[in-house]
Amino acid sequence: MKKRLLFVFFIVFLTNTNRSIGQSIKLIASGESKAATKEIDSVGYIKRFPNYISLETEVYTLKEKLIRRGFIDTKIKDIIKQNDSLFNATLYIGQKINTIKVFFSSEFNPELLQFSEVKIDSNYFEVDIEKLETTLDFLNKRIAEQGDPFSSLKLKNLRKENEDLISADLHIKTNQKRRIDKIVIKGYEKFPQSYVKRFLKLKASQSFNLEDIKAKTERLQELRFAKEIKAPEVLFTNDSTILYLYTEKTKSNNFDGYLGFGTNENTNKIDFDGYVDLRLVNNLNFGESLRLFYKSDEIDQQTFDVKINAPYIFGSPIGLDVGLNIFRKDSTFSTTTQQARINYQINANHRISAGIKGSVSSDLLDTNSTLLDDYTSNYYQIGYNYIKSQYYDPLFPINFWFNINSNFGNRTQNNIEQQQTAFTLETYKIFNLNNRNSVFLRLTGASLSSDNYLDNELYRFGGINSIRGFEENSLVANLFGVINTEYRYRLSNSIYVHSVIDAAYFENDITNTKNKLFGFGFGLGLLTKAGLFKLNYSSGKTENIPFRLSDSKIHVSLTATF
Repeated sequence: MKKRLLFVFFIVFLTNTNRSIGQSIKLIASGESKAATKEIDSVGYIKRFPNYISLETEVYTLKEKLIRRGFIDTKIKDIIKQNDSLFNATLYIGQKINTIKVFFSSEFNPELLQFSEVKIDSNYFEVDIEKLETTLDFLNKRIAEQGDPFSSLKLKNLRKENEDLISADLHIKTNQKRRIDKIVIKGYEKFPQSYVKRFLKLKASQSFNLEDIKAKTERLQELRFAKEIKAPEVLFTNDSTILYLYTEKTKSNNFDGYLGFGTNENTNKIDFDGYVDLRLVNNLNFGESLRLFYKSDEIDQQTFDVKINAPYIFGSPIGLDVGLNIFRKDSTFSTTTQQARINYQINANHRISAGIKGSVSSDLLDTNSTLLDDYTSNYYQIGYNYIKSQYYDPLFPINFWFNINSNFGNRTQNNIEQQQTAFTLETYKIFNLNNRNSVFLRLTGASLSSDNYLDNELYRFGGINSIRGFEENSLVANLFGVINTEYRYRLSNSIYVHSVIDAAYFENDITNTKNKLFGFGFGLGLLTKAGLFKLNYSSGKTENIPFRLSDSKIHVSLTATF
């Protein structure tokens, strides 16, 4: 019984299927001549339909396509049924018009048509008729950018000037221009308001332009402490325009380093070794940052550095940077440097700054030497910084960094002033070859110009953040330049390996030394739940001196984000 029912159901299904297939009808459209039919075929149309209504709709759609292409005289002459499955539609398309002249009133601003493919005259513009729709869409968009998102365009009084030209009058229906009345932050409600006004350049009372707003809110991806989680939305009422921004606070604090201690055999005092690099960002919800750095290396040098950045003070475009650096070289000398700058954020990427810097250095040995002595120095500073981020990439969050500073001032030693100038440069760039391969290139350098030099005022470089394969801050110079290169290969989204090829040149006028340095090695980066783990193995050499594996350095670090 069940088999018989299944058989009957199968027969009914086949019968209905064949009937539905048989009910499909076909359309053939033709023009008043072979050339006209060829034009119709080039436009294209659907040829099979389930019923007559859909077929008739397609014929009228075909007519509109032909009119937009320039056949403005197109008419449907008839739709004739040839048989049960075939209909023949005959159209008259006439001669194609190539150009349309659109007249506008004196209130219209022709500058709105800049960058469009039109020919503009005093009271009209001419455009290829096939580009008319695109041009009107472009024009409507430009009007919307002026603060009228609900404007509409219409062509009236369409008329034929001659066989190749038609004309029409442009009618623009405008509404009350819209301005942003209120900006509401959703998600991260404590997002710094100064960043809305200064960084995103959005504020109440400015003209409403949704495309411009979307472009500006994309800058949120340039911030370390926040990101955009949803496209902006707008609430229009009769008398107000409210803009909603959707953001989310992200983890932006970093901790990196290690710390060890032991008893000094000579002094029986506790000595600290290692380093701590702590960066706190936006913990007070003002976009501020604090960096605390301490380092004690293997050649008995200690560095303590603290920097505070406060952007957009009192909602102004002006920010403040202050810093304190203390450097001590065993029992030889110590130098304390303080600086304060004001900076101006031009836009999301560019910043300029100006400030003052003062240093006090003490000769702990009290040798009264001409090469090592007490001194004070005061400088005026100007600087420029550019940053292009890619925070979507946790392995390499900064794509391009450029920072240059100029210092002009004097050094006072034994009541004698010496004019000096100093320049520092740091820049790096990641060249992304594809999803897995990239090249990292960094250049750092500094120069101190003076008639004479003291050992305790020279630059100290070398180590993991300079030329790799050498001890930290073991190289002393009044002029140096370092090039770091890495070829990076991603094994996955969380693991990469890289080469180490470094080169440096430095000059020390005190010792009349000029030398070239090289560093070679390899490294590994691993993104873990605890943070970014880095391992570098490198060996350094000076010019004309062969490598010694015993001089190789291994650098290990873990940068935790919280």
